[in-house]
Amino acid sequence: MRPELLEAAWAEPRLRRLFPWTGMGELHFSRCTQPRWTWDIPYIRPGASGGYLVCGPLRGETVGPATTPREAIAMVVERLPPNCGPAFVGTPEELAMHEAGARPTAAGWGNADHSPT
Repeated sequence: MRPELLEAAWAEPRLRRLFPWTGMGELHFSRCTQPRWTWDIPYIRPGASGGYLVCGPLRGETVGPATTPREAIAMVVERLPPNCGPAFVGTPEELAMHEAGARPTAAGWGNADHSPT
């Protein structure tokens, strides 16, 4: 992972609110803190000629090339989902239930009024 890319990501307040993770030389951002992380934000991978390639949010999707770390970060920020961040403490499934209005119960996450789902 190139340090200048990490520094550029940290300098962007909207990305600091998310959960960063790396894999296979790629820099990803998640809206939750626990695996299996969210895949609704583009990610950055090193380019073959020294630049960067912004991809995603899903595998096989390409946003485009970037010459500098700041340019790559800007491309990610432009494509953040609405109301993105801060990162939700939990899994993607718990995040989805939270966004749907479910509330935690003694038995775990469930419907806010405890009615059958």
